[in-house]
Amino acid sequence: MAASDRREHNRTAMSAKVKVVHPQWGELVFSTRDISDGGVFIVLGEQTFEPDIGDKVTVQVQGLPIPAPILEMVVVRRTVDGFGLQFDHYDDQSADIDD
Repeated sequence: MAASDRREHNRTAMSAKVKVVHPQWGELVFSTRDISDGGVFIVLGEQTFEPDIGDKVTVQVQGLPIPAPILEMVVVRRTVDGFGLQFDHYDDQSADIDD
């Protein structure tokens, strides 16, 4: 791992269609580029979607034989070609540990 790569989780290339619902931008369908234990990267393509860092969204994989779970995620990174989402519950895992 390069010293400049501060990612905690290894990414796995994965292309899937996902529905993203944002309180201001509404419901949009995007493709994923990669996924990790911490989150997912969404490719914008030709669509306009400009969420703010910290915005909460829901995400659901599309095209499965049964409805996929709806996951709460947080926008943590924006690039020219897409945005990174982190699983919203990820930072709350330590709250489940008994002292």
